[in-house]
Amino acid sequence: MTIDKKEQGSELEISVSGRLDTTTAPQLEAELKRSIDGVTRLDFDFSGLEYLSSAGLRVLLAAQKVMNKQGQMIIRNVNETIMEVFEITGFSEILTIE
Repeated sequence: MTIDKKEQGSELEISVSGRLDTTTAPQLEAELKRSIDGVTRLDFDFSGLEYLSSAGLRVLLAAQKVMNKQGQMIIRNVNETIMEVFEITGFSEILTIE
């Protein structure tokens, strides 16, 4: 998994590519913990994300809970496979997906 980060003021964009699974989820979680303080808008770009496991969903849910208190979180460029995971798990009702 590759994580690219762009910060602009209180906005943070994180591009994730590869696989977000049990092995890589802690890497994203650590990056979010380091970066999310003071962020009012968190954008995820999933155009390069190929696979998402329950461990990845857990990290996204934790990020959403934080952002509910301090701003908004948007997930963009979701492919069909990842969207199916969101729909089956009900995450499409919890997350803002564009």
